[in-house]
Amino acid sequence: MRRGSFEIMPILLPLAAAFFAQATPAKPVAKPPLSPSDIVASAPASAWRTIPDDDILIFTLATGRKVIVQVAPSFAPRHVERMRILANSKWWDGTSVYRVQDNYVTQWGDATEKKKLPAGVADAGPAEYVRTGGAPVVRMTRPDSFAAVAGFDAAGWPVASDGKKSWLTHCYGMVGVGRDLAPSVGSSAELYAVIGHAPRALDRNIALVGRVIEGIDALSSLERGTGRLGFYGDAQKPTPIVSARLASALPAGERPRFEYLAPGSPAFAKYLHARENREPPFFTVPAGGADVCNAPVPVRRKV
Repeated sequence: MRRGSFEIMPILLPLAAAFFAQATPAKPVAKPPLSPSDIVASAPASAWRTIPDDDILIFTLATGRKVIVQVAPSFAPRHVERMRILANSKWWDGTSVYRVQDNYVTQWGDATEKKKLPAGVADAGPAEYVRTGGAPVVRMTRPDSFAAVAGFDAAGWPVASDGKKSWLTHCYGMVGVGRDLAPSVGSSAELYAVIGHAPRALDRNIALVGRVIEGIDALSSLERGTGRLGFYGDAQKPTPIVSARLASALPAGERPRFEYLAPGSPAFAKYLHARENREPPFFTVPAGGADVCNAPVPVRRKV
């Protein structure tokens, strides 16, 4: 090599590197998969459905917390009618939360069992444990352990079906009616909310009438009962219920409004797929499926 070539090399090397870098395009960086919460946050307004004011029941506890329940008249019309009577007559005012059983339920109503029920409210049938038809419009990929099929109906409720009848499922936050042994079906005055692992064996054995859509932690965080089945012992103090009101009974400006992600919408399909197929990098062994109770229908406050 002639003298002076070494002086040219420092110039040629960067040029050659730049040439080969342009000739070999960089591999595109794969975007991480959208999480279920990302999908919900980006769902268009057309994918959401408004919950009617008359289907929202607000319990205010003495702790200052509110427990907001969406009722399910399509599954339990008689019970929901009674619940509206109880709320409009202010019957729950002054009652209490008197049972908290760990990993099971929180129950409220009249612990003394002496408070007179308003006219039109009584422990009488029909049971409303199941309804005719109503198979899910969106089904889970995996078989259900408690029914032929499980999924979600068009109104956003988690349901199971045997092909002829359907029923609500005891998922976390679902609300049911307390009852004695059959033939009792419950008066609709004593309610409970699931605060633990889904007790699906209760399906079709007790009436589910709705779900807690806000404030479930106000029930699940209460002191556990020391008595049998989580009922409060003599040394424990139940949590008083200050009031219970339907949103429709409040002034328009004070009504909390909610909406749910509609099953059958493209956004819900993406959400359910993401819940059933959790992906890397965190999920190194994806399950490839989910239980109906592991895919709660998204509900949010309406802006």
